[in-house]
Amino acid sequence: MELRTLRYFIAVLEAGSLSRAAGSLYVAQPALTAQIKKLEDELGAQLFERSHAGVTPTPAGLLLYDDARRLLSDADAVRDRVLRLPTGPEGSVTVALPLLLVSLLMGPVLAALKRSHPRIRVFVLDGLSLTVQHAMLERQADIGILVDTPTLEGLHCRPLAREALYFCGHDPEGRVLPLLRHPRGRRKGATQRPPEIAARDALRQPLVLQSRRFVLRRYVEEAARELDVSLDIVHEHDSARVIRSLYLCGAGFTVTPACSLHESKHLGPGWVLARMVRPELARTYTLATSSRKPESRAAQVVLHAIAHEVRRLIEHGHWDAQWLGREWHTEGTAA
Repeated sequence: MELRTLRYFIAVLEAGSLSRAAGSLYVAQPALTAQIKKLEDELGAQLFERSHAGVTPTPAGLLLYDDARRLLSDADAVRDRVLRLPTGPEGSVTVALPLLLVSLLMGPVLAALKRSHPRIRVFVLDGLSLTVQHAMLERQADIGILVDTPTLEGLHCRPLAREALYFCGHDPEGRVLPLLRHPRGRRKGATQRPPEIAARDALRQPLVLQSRRFVLRRYVEEAARELDVSLDIVHEHDSARVIRSLYLCGAGFTVTPACSLHESKHLGPGWVLARMVRPELARTYTLATSSRKPESRAAQVVLHAIAHEVRRLIEHGHWDAQWLGREWHTEGTAA
């Protein structure tokens, strides 16, 4: 298997067409087709489904795509090491974390690492909480951010943050507005304290929720049982984007973690965004690494960069959460 063939494969997958890929690579289409066929023969698996509209990757093709990108990235790093002396930690680090946390956290982390440690390459795996656990236990990721998992065999788990859960939705007739309470005072770094709603009142509203596969749904059901409230679930979907689309069009209210609020802060009049209290609904994040092997210097840098950004977001009022990472020294990232 040649690196050039892997580059051809990636180009075909991303272009969705052999002819378009051949044009971008300045390679004759028959030669490109022969290279893809040779790769499929070497692997013993079909990588693309062909049709008149182009090509689409098979499950084997999607798996190879992720691995091929990492292999080519590592190959580029080898070339860079040969051309110039190392000037700090380097290597590949894979981080697995829940989908809803990605847009708040990983952009600033990756941008900061690019400036401070450009020789560290970070790959991100996002998905369900159970997907993150699986990635860590199967050693598909070097670092994981786990939800409500203080310990797990085979992993070194360190407390990171505890965040509030919010009630969100469109209330054009103002029926929910009288249920809100506006606490006095301001949080450190924030313009004002968010409104609050009693969990009992929130859970009596028509809800748009994900299925029981999701930790968040189980939180809601446990709280409803404790409060002796019958849930009115008007829509149930697994896709976070579908859930968002439903509550944005006024189809019901939803429960969302504080990390997702930056996407819903400026929805305009008639919208309710309130912290759930009495009892307070919250979830805890843990930063995990393997306990069976030492962390690389690159992984240590990424760990500290994540902890530093989490603390910064909380202290500046950008994330309604409690900092739990007391063991972290986050004034700067590790060198």
